[in-house]
Amino acid sequence: MDVIRLVGIRETPLSVDEVFNAVGDAAAGGTALFVGTVRDHDHQRPVTRLSYSAHPTAERELRAVMEKIAVDFPVRAMAAVHRVGDLAVGDLAVVVAVSCPHRAEAFAACRRLIDDLKSRVPIWKHQLFADGTDEWVGAC
Repeated sequence: MDVIRLVGIRETPLSVDEVFNAVGDAAAGGTALFVGTVRDHDHQRPVTRLSYSAHPTAERELRAVMEKIAVDFPVRAMAAVHRVGDLAVGDLAVVVAVSCPHRAEAFAACRRLIDDLKSRVPIWKHQLFADGTDEWVGAC
């Protein structure tokens, strides 16, 4: 059974329902879901909008992150999607979910999924601030 049910880097709006439904499993007693949204500030500076860019290998790297988590945790199902392109304050930027036999495992695996996605998957954020300045996050 392939536990990775949904993986994607998308230019279109994300759906919490799609991700949640993808990880449904009769053997799972716990499902953890994380939704990352565009907030209106960063470093106490007003953010007006932002844009995400991804390397062509980003989806492949996201799948590799998920495969490692599936080895380290008793995952029944897993899903992750990240948005690219221009986003407004309040838009969904990332949605990940993991289902496991028990809640503690689901929480731990979901936390690891979002943390590893942010640290290993080549996706970069370009923030635009109200004062006209900008900042790249995650770019080397």
